[in-house]
Amino acid sequence: MALLSAIISAGVLSCTPVKRGEYAKGSGVVCCDDGFRNIMAEEIEVFEFSYPEASIIPFYVSEKEAIDSLMADATQMIVITREMTKEEIEYIKKKNKRVVRQNCIAVDAVALIVNKNNPVGALTQEDIKRIMTGEISRWDQLAGNDTTRIKLVFDNAGSSTVSYMREKFLGGKGSISDHTYSFAQKNNAQVFDVVKKDPQALGIISVSWLGDNLGGAKKVPLEQRVEDYSAENDTIATPLTTEVNIIKVSNPTEANDFNPESFLPYQAYIYSGEYPLVRKVYMISTASNSTVMHSFYTFVTGYVGQKIISKTGILPYHVNPRVVNLVERNK
Repeated sequence: MALLSAIISAGVLSCTPVKRGEYAKGSGVVCCDDGFRNIMAEEIEVFEFSYPEASIIPFYVSEKEAIDSLMADATQMIVITREMTKEEIEYIKKKNKRVVRQNCIAVDAVALIVNKNNPVGALTQEDIKRIMTGEISRWDQLAGNDTTRIKLVFDNAGSSTVSYMREKFLGGKGSISDHTYSFAQKNNAQVFDVVKKDPQALGIISVSWLGDNLGGAKKVPLEQRVEDYSAENDTIATPLTTEVNIIKVSNPTEANDFNPESFLPYQAYIYSGEYPLVRKVYMISTASNSTVMHSFYTFVTGYVGQKIISKTGILPYHVNPRVVNLVERNK
């Protein structure tokens, strides 16, 4: 309830109408799953620089909190990893008198990360399932002679990452904590920090937290970044961090001739489907035309907004990339 009140208070200036065809002025609120914080922060900074009389106020929350906020009409925009259901859309239409627009803006990869001293470098999708169901509970069952328990670390219990892993590996039944030695953090940044310090930790995190490009981009003047994002040039493969080890994942099945080759969550392998742990990211808006939030929706789903996403390590949905400087395949 406190969150909804804060969102409503922050968004009280959001309804500033403008003439048809113009970008809106004023402020508005977006509720974004914490896994995509890095992306949204850069989208907002570039949008506000490009349109100085517009202000977007972000709340980084769990996916459930984002959906609840939209349903309660506390915000008119959310970023989550699923589309709204027919029932939810009908509720918003009848209760809030709003039209729902939803657009896939990216394809994200769920990455598994370990400490630099952890010898495990690759897992099959079946290995991951056995970890999630508790069949594999110690590190020595995977590699090395470390008999300590695998400490599974997520961002928070209501996050989209937890929902994804639960649906994919537990069939949506029960809780991951029912089967594993697991710990919830407050956000993705804390997951990253735990893994950096703890050799027993296995972190589950959005790959957008592992790309180095946005960190480098922050050192470039904003005016130059805006110009770079607008340029119609090739997408350069985004390098991933070296502060933790990122697990390669394989999925040998009949569909790929039981190929045992494992892949890191690079954009090229997300695009080709060779990296198996992927999900779509949706921006969902109930904002009226000629409002600041509709303008922001148009920006994120447009060329510049999609180019920003390409710098984070995940795959923009509306820009068909010709990725150059590709990494070599992982042997």
